[in-house]
Amino acid sequence: MANNYFKFKQFTVNQDKTAMKVGTDGVLLGAWADCNGARKILDIGTGTGLIALMMAQRYPDAEIIAIDIDESACDQARENFLASPWSDRLTVVHSSLQNFVKSNAGEFDHIISNPPYFQNSLRSGDKSRDLARHTDSLSFEELFYCSNNLSSTRASLSIIIPYAAEINVMTIKNNSSYNLFRKLHVQGDINKQVVRSLLEFTKENVANCKEELLYIEKGKRHAYSEEYKALTSDFYLAF
Repeated sequence: MANNYFKFKQFTVNQDKTAMKVGTDGVLLGAWADCNGARKILDIGTGTGLIALMMAQRYPDAEIIAIDIDESACDQARENFLASPWSDRLTVVHSSLQNFVKSNAGEFDHIISNPPYFQNSLRSGDKSRDLARHTDSLSFEELFYCSNNLSSTRASLSIIIPYAAEINVMTIKNNSSYNLFRKLHVQGDINKQVVRSLLEFTKENVANCKEELLYIEKGKRHAYSEEYKALTSDFYLAF
């Protein structure tokens, strides 16, 4: 069973009220996304507030708005924001993305999301967990459409998805104003297949996409790669 809290170097994430606990996906995205120059960042599907907190730590000049469709998740994120050193720059809004876009068009310089990605798969029976994990509440098409309308003319979008969904997501992206300019493929272990894709898009023209590969472990449990430790060392206590 997961602990009721997860302690990082500069903040603690309580997770007793949310179905989705702190996980590697969120930490990877929060550590990797490039929000330099962004003054207003939107975290879609914030859950515990982990990624929003990481953005607040990394970008001291940015205001971060975090939204979630689940009321318990919003309560949890708000609690974690208030306990952090950056409570004055963190706001949580209880809303679906589809409703939020109606009154916040064009406001954000960077949008970041660890979105739901399961399609037509078996439900767990936990309503909050299923809401966070399945695309019923937010499809990839809706994510791109709403992000496109919420972002400013030079804005960026960062997401993490299963590697198997990358081709589908890139096809959907073609109906938006976004161009892919950074990609990170992640292997859980150097001897295993790629399992995650971190993708970063911009509305600006892109000549070449920067592509990288990262493996987390070096063939043995908890034997972490130097690249993974370097990426996450500002957050994990162990590094």
